[in-house]
Amino acid sequence: MSADAPLLFTPLKIRSITLPNRVVIPPMDQYSATDGLANEFHQVHYGKFALGGAGTIIVEASGVLPEGRITHGCLGIWNDDQVTAFKPITDFMRKHGSVPAIQLGHGGRKGSMQRPWHGNAVMTETDIARGDQPWQPLAPSAVPMADGWPVPKPMDDADLQRTREAMIAAAKRAVAAGFEVVEIHMAHGYLLQSFLSPVSNQRNDKYGGDRAGRMRFPLEIAEAVRSALPDGTPLFVRVSSVDGVIDGWDLEDTIVFAQELKARGVDVIDCSSGGASASGATNANLKREPGFQVPFAEGVRREADM
Repeated sequence: MSADAPLLFTPLKIRSITLPNRVVIPPMDQYSATDGLANEFHQVHYGKFALGGAGTIIVEASGVLPEGRITHGCLGIWNDDQVTAFKPITDFMRKHGSVPAIQLGHGGRKGSMQRPWHGNAVMTETDIARGDQPWQPLAPSAVPMADGWPVPKPMDDADLQRTREAMIAAAKRAVAAGFEVVEIHMAHGYLLQSFLSPVSNQRNDKYGGDRAGRMRFPLEIAEAVRSALPDGTPLFVRVSSVDGVIDGWDLEDTIVFAQELKARGVDVIDCSSGGASASGATNANLKREPGFQVPFAEGVRREADM
């Protein structure tokens, strides 16, 4: 590599993994799995990014539990058959020079929904007739995304513990499947971000209330996943840097959260935004233009030294 090569095309070492360049394909749901299993579609979809030279490819949010999916079409990593299905994909990425990564997710109150091409809304009798059975979404509080959306069950201690254990097991399966980087989804209104945001977290126990209480469960998850990974495996966390709604989570909150994540062994903060309202991650009250999220990342890097 030439000494005057653009920074984008230079390697970056994180723990024991060297990313060949700074081009990262972010996790983007494709809703094309059956029973959480990756298939030929995913082989082609992710393989094309490896052939195109992307340094790191983050596979879309993969449910750590069946009820942790957003839709019936989402990928999963809650059983060993899913590990087997991922292996040809990670092998292909690696063969063509990309670092395979995966995002571990739980849909929370945004779960039990239709695939986008079936309406991207609450499941109906038509969905049930095709075999897509709804499930009970979970969340910190019984606050639906919007009128007409399912009312989530507030998580009790057993739900919290089951989710912790599922995240740990999923992290171990990710390594077994050949992924070299693991990311935890804590953005866009899904389960862990809904603990962070005062819009969705109305608990009055130790997992709610002030910012420290609302951060507690996501930080426990980060610590648990870090402990389940080999020391050399980088751990990323994707966050919504701002909710983009009145009285929501803001950049100051994100900076404090990033500092706490760093103290627990998180290596990279993946800065996104939005998702606390039914309008979704792409329609928060933010002016969207090229590079609009760069100031979020700049603030986190400067204040959290990450």
